[in-house]
Parts: sequence; structure tokens; C-alpha cells
Amino acid sequence: MARKRIPVILVAGFLGSGKTTLLNHLLRESGGTRIGVIVNDFGSVNIDALAVAGQVDSMIPIENGCLCCAADATELDDMVGRLARPAARIDVIVVEASGLAEPQSMIRMLLASSDDRVTYGGLVEVVDAAEFDRTRERHPELDRHIKAADVVVLNKTDRVREDARRRVSEELGRLAPGTPVVVAEHGRVDPGFLFDQRPAPVREEPFQQLSFAELCDEEDGRDHDGHLHAAYESVSFVSERPLHPRRFMEFLDNRPAGLYRMKGFVDFASADPTRKFSLHAVGAYLRFQTSAWARGEERATRLVMIGTGVDGAALTARLADCVEPAPETVDEHHLLGVLRYVQE
Repeated sequence: MARKRIPVILVAGFLGSGKTTLLNHLLRESGGTRIGVIVNDFGSVNIDALAVAGQVDSMIPIENGCLCCAADATELDDMVGRLARPAARIDVIVVEASGLAEPQSMIRMLLASSDDRVTYGGLVEVVDAAEFDRTRERHPELDRHIKAADVVVLNKTDRVREDARRRVSEELGRLAPGTPVVVAEHGRVDPGFLFDQRPAPVREEPFQQLSFAELCDEEDGRDHDGHLHAAYESVSFVSERPLHPRRFMEFLDNRPAGLYRMKGFVDFASADPTRKFSLHAVGAYLRFQTSAWARGEERATRLVMIGTGVDGAALTARLADCVEPAPETVDEHHLLGVLRYVQE
């Protein structure tokens, strides 16, 4: 069975865009998800709260007061490895880059990781809606960063008028066609859009340390009826018949605008009947892992797709066109396009 890898999500953006606010929100709304954090520009994150209240589930203390401060690929790989160790039981790792970091370089570091316990989880570029024009003037490289992003969070939209927000959104669409743009205030993005969440553990013991999320809920007097529901959609697709590998790869090469994540299992026509393909796609990043179907497991394709503004019916219709009615007639050479993306 293919081991589930821990996604490593890179959060980038220029100074003042709201990266730390976004990170705090993800930690606050994590529920039962255990998050490991690497931060190389601590900003307003309260390290005492992190250590005492359990906001971060695994700590890497260093002398300068940050959780981590990555300098090169080897160091970042080591830090990710320490968070990915089984004893930490981490579900997702979030790397908050310095406001002056070069995200493309950090992406290359993460993709070059030699640790097979982790996988690239995407670049989240945070953009300040109110300062977008001035930021581009000071940092023309912002355009390049946006083009490299797997999802753009257009933050601080409460500080601009609707016509200005629409203009910035249109410009982001021009810079990075097809890249999902999530509109946010105060960094409030539903964590379920960026990573899988598991149910919060039930506290059975009368006395035990509160998680940071529980602590905030009690202090703020909040209940769960008011939790954030982001403007994203989740679409499922199931087929008991195998997919044609060439047609499915054509679908992946032409994913619709706004589709951010795809995950699940694929049964390909012409493949070894014992071979199951696990799919992990974030933005333009695509990987398959192969494993054997478990004893008694039904061979079927089961996919979940997550995005913003996607047409669920059109999406499932396109995938239905990938189903092969006569799998025995498919030549195995059609599988070569899939095998290019296999990560054993």
C-alpha cells in the first residue's frame, strides 16, 4: 500500500500582505489536524502562545527565536524531515517564507527533497488587495511570484471598494490564467481548501491541556455554528470501469480554471490489474504513486477535486469521457504518459 505522504505547503507574499495572519488562522481553525510549522520571519506570531497552548504540534527551537530559519536546500530538507518523523504524527507542514524570499527557489528545494515521507503541497501566494499596485511598483518580481503560485489569496479585501477588488482579481487572472484566486479578509481561508482535515479529537478526560483552537473558542465564546465556510467546491467522481490513460492525461493537461487540488485512486486500462495509481495534484504539480490493490478492495477510480468557481457537472462529464468501455482493446503504450509522473 502506498504510504500517505505529508504535504508541505509554502506560504509566501511580500511584507505586510498578511502571511502571518493567514498562518495564525490556519492554526486556529485546524481542529483535529496536526500542523507542523517552519517560519523564517516570525512577525507577530506569539511564540509563547505556540509553545504553551499547543498551537503548533511540533516545535523546532533555535537560538534566534524562530521555529526555523531555512538557509539552503539541505537545511530545509533537514527541518522538514524532523517534522515528518512518525513520532510527531504531523498531518501537514506549513512553511511561512520571509517577505523577501524567492518562492521559486523554495519550491525547487521542496521538490528536490530526498525525504519520501513528504510531498509538495503547493505555493500559496498572499496578495494585499489594498497595496497591490504599490507593491508591484516596489517589487516588480511580484508578477513572477504570482505566476508560480498554485493558489493566490487576495487578502485584505475589506479595505478596498468592490470595483477595485474586481480590477485586481482580473489582473491576477491575466497574470496567472487558471490559477484559483481566493478572496479573503484578515487571512480567513478555510483550511479544508489547502489541506485535508481530520475530525477534532473528543476530550474525554476532565482535566487536560487545551489545544490552541479550543482555547480560542473558549476565550472568544465562539461556537462551531459560526465557523468559516470558504467559497470553494469539492467534486467527487467514481467509476467502476477503468479510465483510458491517454484521455485522462489529456484531461489533467487541460484542467479547468480554478481547479486547485485532485486526489484519489485511478484504475487505468492497459495497466497491470494488480497496480493501483494514487493521484496527487496541486496546481500544475502532478504525481502518481503505485501500489497493489488491497485484498478484497474493489478496483475502481475514486477522485476528489477541490477548486473555486469550478463547474462540477462539466468536470464529471469530462471525466466520464475518460472511461474506457472496452479496456481490453487499449494498448499498454498509452500508459507511458502516466508513467512519466510516477513517483515510486
